[in-house]
Amino acid sequence: MRHTLPAALLILLPLSSLPLAAETAGPWGEPHLNALARTPAEATRVATVVAPPTDFDTSSAYEARSAGAATQMNPPARAAFSTPAPTLPPDKALDFTLGEAMFEKLWVVAPSSTISSDGLGPLYNTRACSACHIGDGRGHVSATGSQTGLVLRLSLPAQGMQPEPTYGFQLQDRAITGHAAEGTLSIHYEDQPVRLGDGSTVMLRAPDYRANNLSDGPLADTTLTSPRMAPQMIGLGLLEAIPEADILALADPDDADGDGISGRPNSVWSREFDQLMLGRFGHKAGNPTLRQQSADAANGDIGLSSTLFPAHWGDCTVTQTNCRKERHGGTASQDGVELGDKALDVLTTYVANLAVPARRQADAPDVLRGKELFHTAGCAACHQPAFVTHRLPDDPERSFQLIWPYSDMLLHDMGEGLADHRPEWQADGREWRTAPLWGLGMTKQVNERAGYLHDGRARTLLEAVLWHGGEAEAARETVRLMSTPDRAALISFLESL
Repeated sequence: MRHTLPAALLILLPLSSLPLAAETAGPWGEPHLNALARTPAEATRVATVVAPPTDFDTSSAYEARSAGAATQMNPPARAAFSTPAPTLPPDKALDFTLGEAMFEKLWVVAPSSTISSDGLGPLYNTRACSACHIGDGRGHVSATGSQTGLVLRLSLPAQGMQPEPTYGFQLQDRAITGHAAEGTLSIHYEDQPVRLGDGSTVMLRAPDYRANNLSDGPLADTTLTSPRMAPQMIGLGLLEAIPEADILALADPDDADGDGISGRPNSVWSREFDQLMLGRFGHKAGNPTLRQQSADAANGDIGLSSTLFPAHWGDCTVTQTNCRKERHGGTASQDGVELGDKALDVLTTYVANLAVPARRQADAPDVLRGKELFHTAGCAACHQPAFVTHRLPDDPERSFQLIWPYSDMLLHDMGEGLADHRPEWQADGREWRTAPLWGLGMTKQVNERAGYLHDGRARTLLEAVLWHGGEAEAARETVRLMSTPDRAALISFLESL
């Protein structure tokens, strides 16, 4: 039985059949969505509910429901990110369960007696998606430099899209029998003190990354590297359902309004639709859809081929001839690849429908004070609190929902301290997509060792804020100079998300 939605959410549910939204489409289009247009009255309602708050004495209407009707109101303590959205209809519940099995599956070397589980490698970083996304949350690093869910991206200076000639786009630190892993990633941290306005000091960890024990000689001299930590998996299907036009309306690449914030979209290539599309997923918004993001990760991290990434050898380069000659797990029953379309579809269903936990203590006085400080400090200029998703008649569980991801989905210059100097499509070496903040307060509950930012260097939320630079420098300085009670209130607000 489909879950009954709270009456309060009916304001954002479909009211009628409407023409296709050609007039509201952005410059690239959204061919994967059968979206319907908003009426002028609905557009007015949407603008009202996503407008910045003016009253900080109480929480905004429906704010506790971070994902609208798809919010998990009572998540289990140790599996807060691992439950299906309560709006998931019965016909998709089985696909979600099958997708969960795909996400947790340990892949093995081909050939094996179970053709649906073979095709690992030959080079790889992990045998299962869940091994990096701990509890469907983030990976982690330790003070000694050991890590889980952290990979090192590689490329040459050509928009970040030209592979390193020997090792490809990613350093694989594992290999099947008969092959050598490409190398290992080590991290050395140097303490970097930051003095706060109240006279106390916070010690940041400045990382130095090294590729060691390389199997086939050194990296090319001009190689660009970028460490990437596995992010949390909640609410991704709702991020995919945000209208492109609403995201682009927030872009201000030339800072025309003079506020110092110049977010811009990433335009990336869709292998699925053979066209440019708005980038939404990945730390630099390098993939346009969840299906492509899932197939990309399966290929680079596990070495699985799919119809979107058909290379059976994963990230093996032309110089790694033995790797390319290795037996693979592609069979006719799986579309000639190792991760067939049906398997990729259920995996995508799973990652699209992991529920977002409800806000906690949204009306607590310190949380409300922290919310006010979040806005007055300028944090909301990039961490856009709310959107309303597309009208999707074929996908009612994601349709026309008021959601609170706290991200504008755009690229921003985050300063030299966070720069990886590695471009990716339109993203330059100092730009990162604004990370969604929903679920932030439950990150450590899901994985107590989890870190923050794109590489997990920040151990606390305050450390993460203090690493902000570039466009976020003014907001960071406001936070750094806050009084102790105000800073504590801001953290309380972030932990309530």
